[in-house]
Amino acid sequence: MASTLAPPAAGAILAGPPSTGALSTRGAWAGVPVLAALRGLAGVLLAAFIFFACFAFSETSPYDVVAVPTMLLWACLGLRLHRGVLPLASLLLLYLVAIAAALIPYLNEPVPLTWTIQLAYLVATCLFFAMLFADETTARMELALKAYTASCVFSASLGIVGYLDLLGIEDLFYKYGRASGTFQDPNVFGSFLTLGALYLMHGLLTGSVRRPVVALAALLVVLAGIFLSFSRGSWGGSAVAVGVMVASVYAGAPRLRRRIVGLTLLTALLGIAAILALLSVDHVAQMFETRAAMTQSYDEGETGRFGNQLRGLNMLVGMPMGMGPMHWRLTFGLEPHNSYIGSFANGGWLGGTVFIGLVLATGFVGFRLMRLDSPHRAHAQIVWPALLMFFVQAVQIDIEKWRHVYMMLGMVWALEAARLRWHADRVSRARVC
Repeated sequence: MASTLAPPAAGAILAGPPSTGALSTRGAWAGVPVLAALRGLAGVLLAAFIFFACFAFSETSPYDVVAVPTMLLWACLGLRLHRGVLPLASLLLLYLVAIAAALIPYLNEPVPLTWTIQLAYLVATCLFFAMLFADETTARMELALKAYTASCVFSASLGIVGYLDLLGIEDLFYKYGRASGTFQDPNVFGSFLTLGALYLMHGLLTGSVRRPVVALAALLVVLAGIFLSFSRGSWGGSAVAVGVMVASVYAGAPRLRRRIVGLTLLTALLGIAAILALLSVDHVAQMFETRAAMTQSYDEGETGRFGNQLRGLNMLVGMPMGMGPMHWRLTFGLEPHNSYIGSFANGGWLGGTVFIGLVLATGFVGFRLMRLDSPHRAHAQIVWPALLMFFVQAVQIDIEKWRHVYMMLGMVWALEAARLRWHADRVSRARVC
């Protein structure tokens, strides 16, 4: 059930009776629906906030610039912490406590301190999204997913243009011989695009998209971006996410099963054709051959990724408080490239345990959202498989500073809060009848 955007008192203050001399009835505000205008502005800021998630050239991006005014405006209009979001809030705050405790010996070091502050900011954005999407869920989720998908198409297009050197500007939208779009890291770029691909594909499978030809063309652009990122994690993770999403839609829509099978096969064939066309370019084929290997040179050896992880695990067994934020890199010269190990290194035994608990709890909620019939099942079929992909990828990459992961985490728990409220309302109505 959609709920009001702001408490009645807030609306009364903004649009009070003429006798009160409220701003909405005097001077420049005369005849202007102030609350409606503020809600419209809040919607525009939210769309811009999410669209700018694709700009990750540096530590600070337009996403972070828009974040504060967007969150403040929505907070003024009214946000509520629903009981369905409380487990998420509790786990995130406990995780921050563990990180802060591990930070205490290193408060005089700027890098660990800055990293912890940035993590606290990302947790704040996650809780904001969880509260925001828990009310008026369908409309707000659609706005957010459309903005995110537009961001994916935009970034993927730049990645393709940059990789094929159509602009003649070297290293602008590709790095290390791989497409990176508007990101510093091709791995983050490829994984970022998955949610947009799932949204477009879900619309095509269910027939909810208004312009299927445009949606299909956009999907092929996004899939080409994922491929040209040459990220093994993005390839495998996207395949898993698509498989989970298609299986859920197929199981929940018996009347659409022929359409689902047909469109899935058509999309797969078009995707394969696009990949074969890209592989006809020599440097694309060479990079594919290199990246298709199970391991790379930096993975192997005692000082490689896997060797560092084995040595680090042996050390962490005897370190209840962990190594401290960012101290894995100081010890081994590389990031752990595993968020589960990283959570133990950064936050000690408590931080690692809470992080695993957060992943398991979110997995339980996500799969339940996809399994149970509710008005929010469709959005869960899009968002949860994408987030699941990041949890799987966390085994071989560090995701704890990826902005869009916190957005998806907030979305999943917001959908659960909305489902719980919908279920409670339905039970209440049944009792009355």
